[in-house]
Amino acid sequence: MHRQLLLPIVIASSLIFAGAARADGYEPVARAAPVSLQVSNWTGFYANGGVGYGLFDAETTSNIPGGACVLCTSVDHGGRGWLGEVGVGYDYQIGDKIVIGALFNYDFSAVSGTINDGGGLLGKTTNDSTWFVGARGGWLMTPDVLNYWSVGYTATHFDGVNFGGGARLSSYDAGGWFIGGGLEVAMHGGWFWRSEVRYSDYSKDVRTETGVAPAFNVNFDPVVETATSEIVYKFNWGH
Repeated sequence: MHRQLLLPIVIASSLIFAGAARADGYEPVARAAPVSLQVSNWTGFYANGGVGYGLFDAETTSNIPGGACVLCTSVDHGGRGWLGEVGVGYDYQIGDKIVIGALFNYDFSAVSGTINDGGGLLGKTTNDSTWFVGARGGWLMTPDVLNYWSVGYTATHFDGVNFGGGARLSSYDAGGWFIGGGLEVAMHGGWFWRSEVRYSDYSKDVRTETGVAPAFNVNFDPVVETATSEIVYKFNWGH
């Protein structure tokens, strides 16, 4: 998938979350008279965990170290696969409608795809770990349904590539930024359900080839999109 499509997909998916929630009956309904009900308290610390699916798209070129390019036109290398996510965070509810907060997430993943060195060698690279730190803010469509956006800093790791015959491409570690959006629903007690899509853009870096002559530098510039579904436990629900 071309990287230009990934961010619009994230934004569209976030809007779909909100529309689906309203279509499923979460739209606030006018009451003839006020009713005293226990409502969810969104302020406090929480822990979350879940599973999801990811895609990456990496624009790559190749060159001889210190010399001319070998793969001069940028080529998209892509991959896909499953992931797990764990995290912690803190939310603060402002009035009846606004929730803001901070988050930390860690993903362990197997988002894999094929990459070539520009000289005809092919191998597999896997995005196997990522962490995120950032903020989120959202609107309570009802006291129990939050539609939100998240943004912040992220760092990721792609493992090294074994081309065979002793040829190997170095691993990739880089930082970048992410933006995401999702829906969180209060279920029972302190338990909440969350679904989120997230787009991450990382810096271009050189992955150096070894074990073969001539060896090439692969200029690797990835973006990653993930979609997760998670269970959240808020420690001070109801207080």
